[in-house]
Amino acid sequence: MVKAVIFDMFETLVSLFEGRTYFGEHIAADVGIDPAAFRKEWHSIEDARSIGTYTIEEGLEVVLKRLGVYSEDKVELAASKRRDSLNDTFNGIPDATFEMLDELKKRGLKIGLITNTFSDERDFIRASKLFPYFDEALISYEQGVCKPNPEIFKRMIERLGLKPEECLYVGDGGSRELYATRDAGMHPVQCTWFREKAYEPHIPCEILDEFDRADKQLDILKYII
Repeated sequence: MVKAVIFDMFETLVSLFEGRTYFGEHIAADVGIDPAAFRKEWHSIEDARSIGTYTIEEGLEVVLKRLGVYSEDKVELAASKRRDSLNDTFNGIPDATFEMLDELKKRGLKIGLITNTFSDERDFIRASKLFPYFDEALISYEQGVCKPNPEIFKRMIERLGLKPEECLYVGDGGSRELYATRDAGMHPVQCTWFREKAYEPHIPCEILDEFDRADKQLDILKYII
């Protein structure tokens, strides 16, 4: 019997493709560097940014210094535009997300969050209207570990005080999260309701036919048995 539903955040509860998007190629254009060169260095410290080694500003400083284009103004410009984009993301939470969470609460289910998140994203999550819904929220930037490391799933199960098989996990599939949750003993469900918004090279995961799927938010209810 399912007693908790654990969610991913981005492309699951909210979408980074809502409103003003701001990805690596946009930062590269603003700081005057080749997008491929920026992307290579930016991705090389992604885990470090995800587990609290660097704030967004510190990560930008590291990368721009490596590329020889650093200035405080460029860091602030990129950080500010990221905040603008995240503001659109969290102001654009669809009603269907709240309907889904309200229904889970009405049914007496616990709600968890496991998200790979940088410093600025963490701040928006904690300030959002979504945050009060979570009985437990494990944010990689605060936890010092990120998906798909089994430790972060183990922590969630322990904090909820449940057995793995009592937990449904819902995510878009990025960071191999569905495989990790299956290995942890949970029931993984791939959500696709934001998929039509995404564009290459930022689509985090293809459709994985080996997993159950939910095309609309309330579709997850059929897996709560």
